[in-house]
Amino acid sequence: MLTYVIRRILIAIPVLFGITIINFVIINLAPGNPIDMYMTPDTPPELLELRKEQLGLNDPIIIQYFKWLGQLLSGNLGYSFSTSESVVSLIGERLGQTVLLGICALIIGLLIALPIGIMSAVRQNSKFDYLMTGLSFVGTSIPQFFLGLVCIYIFAVQLGWLPVGGTEDLGGGGGFGDRISHLVLPSIALAVGIAGRKVRYIRASMLDVLKQDYLRTARAKGLKEFFVTNKHALRNALIPIITVVGMEIPMLFGGAVIVEQLFQWPGIGQLTIQSIMSRDYSTIMGLNLVAAMIVLAANLLTDIFYSVADPRIQYH
Repeated sequence: MLTYVIRRILIAIPVLFGITIINFVIINLAPGNPIDMYMTPDTPPELLELRKEQLGLNDPIIIQYFKWLGQLLSGNLGYSFSTSESVVSLIGERLGQTVLLGICALIIGLLIALPIGIMSAVRQNSKFDYLMTGLSFVGTSIPQFFLGLVCIYIFAVQLGWLPVGGTEDLGGGGGFGDRISHLVLPSIALAVGIAGRKVRYIRASMLDVLKQDYLRTARAKGLKEFFVTNKHALRNALIPIITVVGMEIPMLFGGAVIVEQLFQWPGIGQLTIQSIMSRDYSTIMGLNLVAAMIVLAANLLTDIFYSVADPRIQYH
């Protein structure tokens, strides 16, 4: 297993470099530049030109890329064009918040999807099955920003049960209960889509397994249906389920861009929007690199969980 992990990491390195090249070219081909944010009717052209020189924007694109790459290889992602802060510290301050939100949303989504998907497969073609399948399509189809607005209107504005946004109340001390209350609405906004997508995959995977001969043998031996379904069938249905859960992790970070902005959650999704609006090239490059690393790590973790779920799968 260790040899396989090392080999995957070595393969991922040139992939990451290729991604950084593509991202750098796309960012620099976009109209406008960071200097536009400093431009006012009273700003002297000489000052704008001096700022461009300080940021290295007068260099050819290839020179700019290799300067950025040199910083990356030395463990530095450069400095924000907007705030002059280290990009590493900017991302580090916010990454934990996004990971926390993503983990909570994924857990909530799976806690909803697993029992519904299993019960839909067991009760195939029943009214419950049709209802849950229909609701899963609804959950998948609802845009996250719309669901978030609905949640804010109902639970924050009308009922007053939960806060509108942020991570803690001003002057509230930031205790555990305060943090959880702020986490509920953005987690639900992300979790509903996850649950909707996963219900159908879990149902389809369980249906394939429930038709197998060894389950009929287990029932013939007198095992209760609960153990047949949730122990033997579910374990053998885990491989495709793990695959789609692994694919969900990168999608979570994409969805967090919208949800974090809507709920003013201080994660890397909100930082991405702010960096794009201010044309902060160095921060955008750092965020793209982190996103690529998350995707590659999610794929590697998916392979590892395959072998945990099914001991017959061995990596060499």
